Amino acid sequence: MVSTHGYVAANPPLGAADTGGQVVYVLELSKKLAQLGYEVDIWTRRFEDQPAIDVVGERVRIVRMPCGGSNFIGKEYLYHHLDEWSEHALRFIKRHGLAYQFVNSHYWDAGYATRRLAEATNAPHVHTPHSLGLWKKRLMEKDSPDGGAVLDKKYNFAERIRFETQLYQSCAAVIATTPQQVDMIVNDYGGPADRTHMIPPGYDDNRFFPVSAASRTAIRKRLGFEGRVVLTVGRLARNKGYDLLIEAFALVAARIPDAVLHLAVGGTELEEKERALLDELKALAANRNLESRVRFGGFIADADLADHYRGADVFVLSSRYEPFGMVAIEAMACGAPTVITTQGGLYRAITFGRHALYADALDRDELGIAVVQVLKHPRLAQRLSRMGAQKARSLFTWTGIAQQLVSLVEGRVAAFAFTENEWDEPWNDGD
Repeated sequence: MVSTHGYVAANPPLGAADTGGQVVYVLELSKKLAQLGYEVDIWTRRFEDQPAIDVVGERVRIVRMPCGGSNFIGKEYLYHHLDEWSEHALRFIKRHGLAYQFVNSHYWDAGYATRRLAEATNAPHVHTPHSLGLWKKRLMEKDSPDGGAVLDKKYNFAERIRFETQLYQSCAAVIATTPQQVDMIVNDYGGPADRTHMIPPGYDDNRFFPVSAASRTAIRKRLGFEGRVVLTVGRLARNKGYDLLIEAFALVAARIPDAVLHLAVGGTELEEKERALLDELKALAANRNLESRVRFGGFIADADLADHYRGADVFVLSSRYEPFGMVAIEAMACGAPTVITTQGGLYRAITFGRHALYADALDRDELGIAVVQVLKHPRLAQRLSRMGAQKARSLFTWTGIAQQLVSLVEGRVAAFAFTENEWDEPWNDGD
């Protein structure tokens, strides 16, 4: 596994810069591959005071190579330093006589770094994009008041899209996580259809599961949840759409007198730009006269995350753009009635009104009304809770995801989580 940006660690500081769902994805998938008999090295960048080797568990370790100095470097421009990273990695591989059955890179920066490793070791290069530059660029241009040139300077879209095109056309296999990604990789990037596959992300079903009504009551008391709790969880980043959710919550607050919005956002330590965004969100809540109804809870430790999902009356994924949205799957798995954004891939996997509701996060009224529907109608909430958890268990566990990847790499017939008919006919999904 190669994932070069962010804080990749056995116990990662989730919520830190560039450290979120992708890191969880890589770690959990690696653990399951180990259970299936593989020995897994997770290759990443070494910076700050991180050790060179980090043991994750039996047959899984993290191997860190330095590049670009000792400071954190954002993912948009890390690729400038990755030739140095690849040189260190290749020398390490040669020195220790390592051989890999396949190499799986994650996000375009790691794809850039892995190309040389795969060529030098003669290992098949499997790439998982997680998100696509073209897709992100189009959504941001639609939502952002800044011009395209400003966005390109900040996010390096031109260079990213140019390299993504090369990558998708040359890899042994590209693993998309949603049907939209498959379509865009083939139609917009020119990736070969026979080498483009879809395997969704997964979740840990040993951590995320529903509990009884009595347990939920105890959880709410312990967490201090009062009223009708609307919850969201994630990194502090503009694309997560927390401002859109606050705007939408103004409609919810007017119709549901005891509704409270809990924003569990950010990491344990905030960078300057994250603090600035948090201040903007607090100012927006004050401007909408919602100071007493919007709670900024900050980072949630892994040990408490599932209980926050269980204690919520509705969980909302409000992202402006979201490749998939693992937090929503985790919430559904815990029995939280869930509202997800149509600006991402997950909504096409669920049946509206059965597993979750979905709305356009860019339309604050539509998003607010979806939340109100869950809070006003107990039968709907109960159905979403029950059927959403069933849907998560049936399709999105990490064991199933790892089995699909192994089957693909080893050339065996796979029991893939999604079939084309299931995506095309969501009202007849067999639940």
